[in-house]
Order: sequence, then structure tokens, then C-alpha cells
Amino acid sequence: MSATVSAPTRTVRIGSRKSQLALVQTHWVRDELQKHFPHIVFEVMTMDTQGDKVLDVALAKIGDKGLFTQELETGMLNGETDFAVHSLKDLPTRLPAGLILGCVTKREDPADALVVHTKHQDKQIETLPEGAVIGTSSLRRLAQLRHKFSHLAFKDVRGNLNTRLAKLDAGEYDGLILAAAGLQRLGMGDRIHQVIPPEISLHAVGQGALGIECRANDPEIAALLKVLEDKPTAQRCYAERSFLRELEGGCQVPIGVNTSLEGENLTLVGLVASVDGTRVVKDTVTGAASDAEQIGIELAQRLRSQGAQEILAEILAQVQR
Repeated sequence: MSATVSAPTRTVRIGSRKSQLALVQTHWVRDELQKHFPHIVFEVMTMDTQGDKVLDVALAKIGDKGLFTQELETGMLNGETDFAVHSLKDLPTRLPAGLILGCVTKREDPADALVVHTKHQDKQIETLPEGAVIGTSSLRRLAQLRHKFSHLAFKDVRGNLNTRLAKLDAGEYDGLILAAAGLQRLGMGDRIHQVIPPEISLHAVGQGALGIECRANDPEIAALLKVLEDKPTAQRCYAERSFLRELEGGCQVPIGVNTSLEGENLTLVGLVASVDGTRVVKDTVTGAASDAEQIGIELAQRLRSQGAQEILAEILAQVQR
């Protein structure tokens, strides 16, 4: 009696950063795919990116060409991994040749959130006292908050979420501005003191969504990923990414967005601000959600005609000094 030979099990390798948040997000993707494809083995391979290694320099000073993605992309192009999971806000709008954005997952709350030291539990961002120190590593948040609250002091903060919160709790800062989605995904939603409304701070392009990047010439992997695609989120994020791409802005520039869907229509609000917060250019475009990328292009062109390009050119010159 001959032994039964079972077919070899396919193994799919997933690239991820090593941070706690990155692993939570990647493991969620792995587990969701495992439910849909129980016959496939999904393995997570972790890597350190430049943004993870350089923690003593402001993000804007390092540059933003794949700060949190380049090593993961090299792994895919070299065949070490089959796809990579990113916070979509970290994924540049222009991808390396041979790679594509294969999937955009359902979005968590894309808003920024205020986390405060215990002594300010009775305050909101609007009522913090003069000179209160707010920690943020984002030029986008910095510019918008300076525009609204010039009486506050702002200080760069780097490191993983636990490190930042420890610095806050130790009294180095009076408050931090963080992504609500990251706090929620790590089970720290109770630390959110105030969700910052879009009237105060527009969020980053793609914030709150995961972007899964894969090789363009691997239709089998691309087909697997599509089961996790959330169309409304994808439409909103394609509009936002198109807007950013058209302005030729990177992840570390003061560009903010907000998108909403109503029936078949998509509304995109976009903003470009100077780092000191003194100049803000803002506008809105509404169009068919099926034409999301064109909406982003049109909004970028509007802001460019209102002086956005000059602001971005000045910021680039400042950063390169």
C-alpha cells in the first residue's frame, strides 16, 4: 500500500517593520488572509528601516524618500518577501519600478489626537496655558497648530509610542499629538484625551489606513490581497495620494487632507502651510468618487495657483540647509 503524497503547502512571506505598531498591523493582515486562505502558510519577516534606526534627528531633516519603506521594498524586489504591510501615510506616492500598491484596507479614525499630562486633564488643545510644551515629530501638525495656537511651545519627539508616552508622563511634555488610529490599534485608545477636529488640523495623506505593497509582476499575490481591499477607503486614499503626488510633496511636509464620501460623490479638502504657521492655503474639490485621482490633481492645481508651490519650495530649501 503506497503512501499518500500531499501537495506542497505554499508559503507567503510578509515584510514588516519591527515596531510594536507595525507588527500589530502586519499580524492583523496575516490573520485575516489566513482566514480566507487556510491552505497557505503566511510568515512574517521583520526589518529595520532608516526611520527606525535614526531617532536623534528630526524626520524632516533625514529626508522622506522611503524613510520607513525602502528596506521593505528592497526585500520584495530581491524576492526575499512577497508583500509588505505599511501604514499608508508612510508610503511614498511614487513607488519604485516593479512595485505597486496592491491593497488599501478599511480605515481607522484618520484624525490626530491630543494626549495630555495628568495635570492638564481639565484642558483641551484650545485651553492649554501659554507656553505649554506640545510634542510632535510632524511638520504638518506643527504648522497647523502654530497657525491656530501661537502661544503654545512645540518640541520634536521621536521613538516608538511607548517611549513617547513615557516622556509625556515624566513631565518632558505637557501634551503629545499622535495618530488616533495608532493608539486604538495598540489598545491605548483610553489615552486619547481629545480627537482634534479637521477645523484645527487636517490629517496626513492615507492616515488610519494600511497600504499593502507587492510586486507588479506577481498576479497571484495581488489577487490574494484584494480580499482585504476596502473600496470606500481606497477611493478616499487614492484622491489624497494623487493630491500629494501632484504637489510633489513628501510625507514630511505640511500638507494636510480630509476626505468624505456622500453617495457617489467624494469631497477632498487640502491644505499647505508654512512651518511657522503664518501662511495657510486651503481649498476643497468635490467630484465623482470613481474619478478620485482626478479630484486630487484638480485640488493640487488650485492650491498651486494660490501659492502652495512657493511655500513648499521655501520649506525644501530650509530643510536642505
